[in-house]
Amino acid sequence: MRLLLDTVVLIYAVESPEHLSKRAAAALHNPHNVLELSTVSLAEIAIKASLGKLRLSAATARQAIQDLDIRILPYSAEHAFQLFGLPLHHRDPFDRQIIAQAQSERIPIVTSDEKFGLYEGLKVIW
Repeated sequence: MRLLLDTVVLIYAVESPEHLSKRAAAALHNPHNVLELSTVSLAEIAIKASLGKLRLSAATARQAIQDLDIRILPYSAEHAFQLFGLPLHHRDPFDRQIIAQAQSERIPIVTSDEKFGLYEGLKVIW
């Protein structure tokens, strides 16, 4: 099954795996799952790291992506068009883009963010 990882899930997996729920940890380590991370998440990590809000380096992010065998999911125009009809349950622009991407791709998202569950048709794993 394809799974889109929210940014926080990658951060937890690297910095504090004990913060992952049992269900999320099992999903990450299930060899039958195809783990994907949005290019939006990479941009979010880079921006927050440059602002000093996050300690995750580019090298650490690359290593985590390799270690967890994560595919990078490019953000497309079709994903962006999904934003036009997206309700404002969540105001964070990074999260809104990730939600739109998961909806457009019709894939579940692994996240601890409860606001993701407010979006109709979006399956959340946590």
